Amino acid sequence: MRMLFFGLTVNKIAMALAVSGLCVPLAVPLGAQWLNYPAPGSPRTADGKLNLSAPTPKMPDGKPDLSGTWESESGYFQDLARDLKPDEVVMQPWAKALQADREGHLHTDDLLVNCMPPGVPRINMSAGNNMPHPFKIVQTPALVVLLYETSANSTFRQVFLDGRALPKDPQPSWLGYSIGRWEGNTLVVDTIGFNGRAWLDTGKGHPQTEAGRVTERFTRRDFGHLEIAITIDDPQAYAKPWRATVPAHLLPDSDLIETYCENEKDRSHMR
Repeated sequence: MRMLFFGLTVNKIAMALAVSGLCVPLAVPLGAQWLNYPAPGSPRTADGKLNLSAPTPKMPDGKPDLSGTWESESGYFQDLARDLKPDEVVMQPWAKALQADREGHLHTDDLLVNCMPPGVPRINMSAGNNMPHPFKIVQTPALVVLLYETSANSTFRQVFLDGRALPKDPQPSWLGYSIGRWEGNTLVVDTIGFNGRAWLDTGKGHPQTEAGRVTERFTRRDFGHLEIAITIDDPQAYAKPWRATVPAHLLPDSDLIETYCENEKDRSHMR
């Protein structure tokens, strides 16, 4: 069973170092399997293993079925722009200074260490073996629910597919307000209404403001592989929109587990 406990100061320090990208063993078991229950109806090879290259499953309405428990490829949690050229992410002067300050302070100002949600799109990213961040997609024709097992707390997002527009005056929140639509075989999710306190990634500490808009394009290439193309449009922090593409893979015959993080009470010791 994957387990994360951050009630003790030593584990808060370990979490901070792990979030910062430094290699440190945590004093808890991580990455073990949930109940290994073979998902019924899944395509399998002759030896019983899941066939991850099988065709993309479909919903009764013909849309791709994105359902499943997924985990992104590692590295994007630390730097969402890792595959981009430097001139593709042009920060406003204040945002560039803030990003440099966060790196200079070893990311101890990251509110994820305080058990706050990772924010969007960082919540979709895996932090690697030490801090897995799997997520589960539950799909219906009018609503897609994303369930998250993060290093902070279990949480969720709702993506409304019923034709509603984005609210003109959203109440600012960590994960924003999301609506979706289908463009061919791709689910396009637009999210606004952020509180401006979350980071886009951890190692670089790219900032996000309340004016930010995140567009995620979910494409299931085959049974076992999902591609998330992410566009960051935040004119207060960046001179122009920028885009990153994050691959994710299915976690076969697995599921999420409950995670909780104790609210930070020992921040001074961490410094």
